[in-house]
Amino acid sequence: MTPIRIYNTLAREKQTFTPIDPKNVRLYVCGPTVYDYAHIGNARPVVVFDMLFRLLRHVYGTDHVTYARNFTDIDDKIMLRAADEGVGIKTISKRYEKAYIADMKALNALDPTLTPRATEHLPQMIKMMQALIEKGHAYEAEGHVMFHVPSMENYGRLSRHSRDELVAGSRVEVAPYKRDPADFVLWKPSTEDQPGWASPWGRGRPGWHLECSCMIEKHMGTTIDIHAGGQDLIFPHHENEIAQSECAHGETFVNYWMHNGYLTVDGEKMSKSLGNFHTVHDLIASGENGEALRLSLLTAHYRQPVDFSLSTVREQKRRLDKWYRLTDGVEAADTVPAAVVDALSDDLNTPKALSEIDALADVATAAELKAAAQFMGLLQSSTDEWFKGDAPDGITVEEIEELIAARNQARAEKNFAESDRIRDLLTEKGIVLEDGAGATGWRKA
Repeated sequence: MTPIRIYNTLAREKQTFTPIDPKNVRLYVCGPTVYDYAHIGNARPVVVFDMLFRLLRHVYGTDHVTYARNFTDIDDKIMLRAADEGVGIKTISKRYEKAYIADMKALNALDPTLTPRATEHLPQMIKMMQALIEKGHAYEAEGHVMFHVPSMENYGRLSRHSRDELVAGSRVEVAPYKRDPADFVLWKPSTEDQPGWASPWGRGRPGWHLECSCMIEKHMGTTIDIHAGGQDLIFPHHENEIAQSECAHGETFVNYWMHNGYLTVDGEKMSKSLGNFHTVHDLIASGENGEALRLSLLTAHYRQPVDFSLSTVREQKRRLDKWYRLTDGVEAADTVPAAVVDALSDDLNTPKALSEIDALADVATAAELKAAAQFMGLLQSSTDEWFKGDAPDGITVEEIEELIAARNQARAEKNFAESDRIRDLLTEKGIVLEDGAGATGWRKA
């Protein structure tokens, strides 16, 4: 089998993946801060690294891969939302955790092996801070515990930022108690009206970076195979995770770092002010298909930007319609086609893998197409389930398909009057036809 090669952000090159223990491959992906619904940009790393999880299980065995994706359930944003609503932080975090799980399931993402929560790991966080203080890498100041960046000689090697960039990205305001402007917070005090936990430095709450380091240590050990997330997490979050974990344990924290590219919407940065902000929850509620959303996010290579649009989602829905029709009643092949596995083994090249599936779009290879698509988290429904509910009242899916076939035949015979008559008939019945490359899709008006 072709070895898996992945682009290691730390090394700035593609490398052959060699796990620490082939019987316990460990993958950690930064999960959501649960204070609101996840937007479509949040969904990209979930879908991308779900594909990595599937590939690793295929190569090393289902029981030999541990995939952890955390929930950050203590954060200032959660606190603000809770204060606005007059409820406790647990009410907010549980509400949006439940929604997140449902939304990611709608995208056919597999459940991670582990879903640790930050608030369940306070003892580990206190222990790590104590170790860092004892080793001279952290200090207490006015109820804060700060990581002292100059104490780590190679701090910044993941992001390769300059000293000025390190200072600017420390995410802590300039404060007199900081020994160095780049120092970042591990623990901060809580006021009486803020959530807090007891610690040797007073009542307070952990810094964001510390949480992931401690969850990884408890569940996966001091060194793991792969740590992944969006490009925006390289600095300061992942840089600071390295600092905390390696200075506390004196060991390499992560062997391979993977980061997905940014998402834009219709060519622009997604923002509420532009009116192009899409949550997965709202997209699904408005009738967009979760499997088509998943496919849309896989059409670009994960390290490259991806431009999201509703027209692209509908184009991918037509692509899936074609695959569902072709594989109707067909049993999936016993093995995933080697060309698809090889494409994914080359740094998760999903565009190449999808082109290989398109090449199987023939009656003779429908079983292989189905096996490949299912491996990528697609074609997860029966054909009847897929099309059920698409048709408006007064016409069945079968009748729509028959009329489309008749229209295609009329177009092939250049009988455009008949073609237009059938199109107009479908329009009257509330069906919009969408002619695409090689296939005609349809949807309710």
